[in-house]
Amino acid sequence: MLDQSSPLRPKAGARDDERVIKLAVLAVGGQGGGVLADWITDVAERSGYIAQSTSVAGVAQRTGATIYYIEVARDTGRLPVFALSPSQGDVDILIAAELMEAGRAIIRGFVTPERTTLIASSHRIAAVSEKIEPGDGRASSQKVHATAEAAAKRFIAFDMEKIAAENGTMISASLLGALAGSDALPFPRENYEQAIGAGGRGVKASLAAFGAAYDRARGLGAAPVDDKAEAKLAASEARSASKVSGPETLLKGWQELAARVAALPEPVRDMAERGLKKVVDYQDIAYGGEYLDRLDKAVALDKAERGYALSIAAAKHLANAMCYDDMIRVADLKTRSTRDKRVRKEVGVREGSVLQVTEYFHPRIEEFCGTLPVGLGSYIENRPKLAAFLDRRINRGRRIRTDSFTGFAMLWFIGGLRRWRRRLLRHRIEVEHLERWYELALAHARENYALGVEVLNCRRLIKGYSDTHARAQSKFDRVLSALDMLKGRDDAADWIRRLREAALKDEKGDMLDGALKTVATLGDSSAL
Repeated sequence: MLDQSSPLRPKAGARDDERVIKLAVLAVGGQGGGVLADWITDVAERSGYIAQSTSVAGVAQRTGATIYYIEVARDTGRLPVFALSPSQGDVDILIAAELMEAGRAIIRGFVTPERTTLIASSHRIAAVSEKIEPGDGRASSQKVHATAEAAAKRFIAFDMEKIAAENGTMISASLLGALAGSDALPFPRENYEQAIGAGGRGVKASLAAFGAAYDRARGLGAAPVDDKAEAKLAASEARSASKVSGPETLLKGWQELAARVAALPEPVRDMAERGLKKVVDYQDIAYGGEYLDRLDKAVALDKAERGYALSIAAAKHLANAMCYDDMIRVADLKTRSTRDKRVRKEVGVREGSVLQVTEYFHPRIEEFCGTLPVGLGSYIENRPKLAAFLDRRINRGRRIRTDSFTGFAMLWFIGGLRRWRRRLLRHRIEVEHLERWYELALAHARENYALGVEVLNCRRLIKGYSDTHARAQSKFDRVLSALDMLKGRDDAADWIRRLREAALKDEKGDMLDGALKTVATLGDSSAL
């Protein structure tokens, strides 16, 4: 129950308007904000309060959340005057269904340190402004946490989306559990549970999520990590990465790789383990061994006093470089059972219903030759007339129904080429490019540690598939072309970082061109 000294408790002789408790819920489409508002209203009425709920719809998902506003007051026999929308500095409890919505609520003045209890799910949904950034456009979650701690009287945050997903329901149930567990409202737990039960649909799952969030909000904490479960998961990932070897051989191979990761310096292990899982899932156990062999070269050059920045960057970017996007990878991901489950969940397909999925492909002659053996693929690429002839027949958009046997079998066959990937032209090209970049980074690291780290980080520029990949690799080459102009400069690492950030922020490359001209000017002035 609420503490007797809480400002939400009506004081003796208080006026009716002082007894109004004001709540705001910020949620985007699909998060059940309306259901949550109805539940809160129902709980209040079951507790002998009068309640009013209104909503102001946002423009669209991720460009404006819907604000659900609820005011409740004790039933004294006189009807209170309720407002229709929240006002700055006049909200007792604010619930945000996602972390950045909490940040937006703070900016709008709904959260005040002397009054507001802020309850927010700590998970993130990327906003449009974050998605369109060519590089890493994510806003800082740490800054929002720090600001919320300072702006609110009390801040409760944990991953309520995860709790909801684990129990097979919507986040609205775990948000309600966090509200109940916070004791910010003077209502008993059973009234919350009765309000959920009155809905009649998905009651069991919603109550489970409610209970888990309730316990978490009251500080009971999360369940301890099950090391055995983690080991089983890792073994499962290793087994799914190859269809040739037996399960015992695969498990033994994975355990050997895991032991190598455990022998790495402690700051490097987490990133190396993540990279190893990605590489093994992409290809096979042997490919994971190649990844660790390359990583060992960086570790051998590194030192603890530098925080192993070189090794951590190598662990991250080597994995991304080795897991390049090709036709085989795209086809493999689109035919996995996990993807079908995710699509069905996102679309909201009921059990037993038929889901039709149409995939879009637009291969170029480069992608076609990349899936051929090295000799044949090179033969075609080295003959422009033959390549142009084939490109006119290949280079067009295709829509493939993966819910049909023919469409699924076609992609499944292409994905199955993974076992022969090492013999294909695209793999040879990618490996040669990777080795040149990696050796360049390590060579610079021997003379200028910070510059070597920045050269490794430049791998962030290469991403995507088809035309996107070609444009990204062009930017990568242009950034590293400045190394010769920066030779011998103490600030070379800083300039490479600036060039990389300019390339990431501007899709067209105009900012990068300007930065390269500045670097060229620096080189000319130093020559004088």
